[in-house]
Amino acid sequence: MSLASNVNGLRFLIGLGSLGFQLFIIFYPQVPMFQRPLHLTLAIILVILWTPLKSARLGRKLCGLIDALLILVAMATLVYYMQDIVRLTSRMETIDDIFLYDKVLGLAVILVLLEAVRRIVGWMLLGVILFFLFYAFAGQWFPGWLAFQGFGFGEMIEILTMSANGILGITTATSVQFVFYFVVFGAIYSATGGGQLFIDIGMRVSGRHQGGAAKAAIVSSSLMGSISGSAVANVTATGIFTIPLMRRSGYTAETAAATEAIASTGGQLMPPIMGIAAFVMAELLQISYVKVALAGIIPALAFYFAIYIYVDFQARKSGIGTLKAEDFKDTRPILPRLHLLLPPIVLIIMLISGYSATYSAVIASATAIAMAYVKRENWLGPKELMDVVRNATRQAAEVAVPIAAIGIIISVSIQSNLALKFASGLIDLSGGALIPAMLLIIVGCIIMGMGLPTVAAYIIGAILFVPALLNLGIPELSAHFFVMYYSVLSMVTPPVALASYTAAGVARANTLKTSLLAFKFSMVSFLVPFAFSFNPELLGQGTADQIALALVSLLTATAAWSVAFVGYIRTRIGLFERGLFAVLSVLNIFSEMGTIYWAIGFGGSIVLFIWCLVVRKMIFKESPGQADAG
Repeated sequence: MSLASNVNGLRFLIGLGSLGFQLFIIFYPQVPMFQRPLHLTLAIILVILWTPLKSARLGRKLCGLIDALLILVAMATLVYYMQDIVRLTSRMETIDDIFLYDKVLGLAVILVLLEAVRRIVGWMLLGVILFFLFYAFAGQWFPGWLAFQGFGFGEMIEILTMSANGILGITTATSVQFVFYFVVFGAIYSATGGGQLFIDIGMRVSGRHQGGAAKAAIVSSSLMGSISGSAVANVTATGIFTIPLMRRSGYTAETAAATEAIASTGGQLMPPIMGIAAFVMAELLQISYVKVALAGIIPALAFYFAIYIYVDFQARKSGIGTLKAEDFKDTRPILPRLHLLLPPIVLIIMLISGYSATYSAVIASATAIAMAYVKRENWLGPKELMDVVRNATRQAAEVAVPIAAIGIIISVSIQSNLALKFASGLIDLSGGALIPAMLLIIVGCIIMGMGLPTVAAYIIGAILFVPALLNLGIPELSAHFFVMYYSVLSMVTPPVALASYTAAGVARANTLKTSLLAFKFSMVSFLVPFAFSFNPELLGQGTADQIALALVSLLTATAAWSVAFVGYIRTRIGLFERGLFAVLSVLNIFSEMGTIYWAIGFGGSIVLFIWCLVVRKMIFKESPGQADAG
């Protein structure tokens, strides 16, 4: 048997063990110092197995030995936690002794974890974590309000590795309790044909309309994103189909890649799963995940409505993007596969009915597997089931490792009081004014999110920026959504834009041009977070009629903003009308409902739309051909 076969078998066994453990603790919950170290250790081992060290200078054998050593070290740290579980669970922090082997094995945990982070995320997140570790030890040498007394080595090991805080804190707890199960559900659902069904639905729903190729990408990616935990994974899953489709309909490689990148990125705002960050948000806010998911519905709808309108206007303006009959020849009928929609429907119904998120995800996963056996063509044999286990647990591990490492950033920020001092410094820099502070936070979210997974960017942003928003009077839920929204957009913001780069790779397009175009596309939805910051009704905080009015108002504002960007509505419009659309949109978004400025923005936008769509046509007697020309 070859080495590759042995490694693949080991991946399956470790993955199966991880899956079995996660099912076991649903029925027999264990103390945190048992669950979290075991979960994290298995994730680290899977990352090492799936992402082996490669170096021409070191050679294949030495790289293999290093990987084996890292796995042994990870297993040794697990033995340490299992043997000392009673002491670690009952000890009093800063009072009880820290032994030499605590320091050695604690350091080993941190080093192995950081190497796993480097392998799957790269140097960007690792660099941020290393900076925070440096700050923890050298805080006394930092200038001004950044200065603090710093931590000793033993104190730092205790904070980070010897309690249910640090790397075993809230982020790892979220991975154990929620993230694992939803990532597994997404992997199972895609493997059983759900992903392809979403793509085909996108084709059927919007593919035959003007700009149908790009619209199909938006619909498909929004559906896929609702059960996918990663923008990059979403691009890979749907982009291999939608990008060639857009290219055939006349879009350039960069435009096709940028459209897929922004559409896939928005999937992380789409309930029910919302790209994993929603689970962390629920834990940070200490509210149910269902409340977070329900609050995320309108922001997600506004995001995709803005992108869809933008694509529609651009297609009508340029005359490209319409699909031909032969483009639909590979699209299978939807009706015979409608049973594949049952798993996400079961998930949503169970969440709304009050079942725990974990239990809902497990039942939805079981439903997805059952649905695979409704038709013979979708049956999963032993090989396919083994692949599902391998892929699902790999994806879960690749989420667990970086968010566990972010526990280092959280602990250092809290223990050094950096988070509160950062908030005060940000407010001082903005002069205490709300809008300038929010603009600075946007820049901060995008910079911190460069090269990081969305959940990592959101957690860092939540620790550093949310306190400032709270001090400026923004409601807590709105503040967290504000940070998460712009952390999501960092996936397409140059110079480091993971979703854009992935899409560019699929399209064989220029990466910088793709990321710039994707960022341009994102600008049509860029102002949405300001709307729900000033109007919490957009997050479901209010009566039904207030929420409905807020939704109509926001959709009107995003449509007006899109018209201002494209410069087209039935026909090309001039700078004056574009500027008027932009001003009215801003007034609508930046004002509280019921105020005079909101009334001018909302009412004025409706009047301007009526003018452009109806009155002007009657006055100038435009023919359909003239209206759509250009």
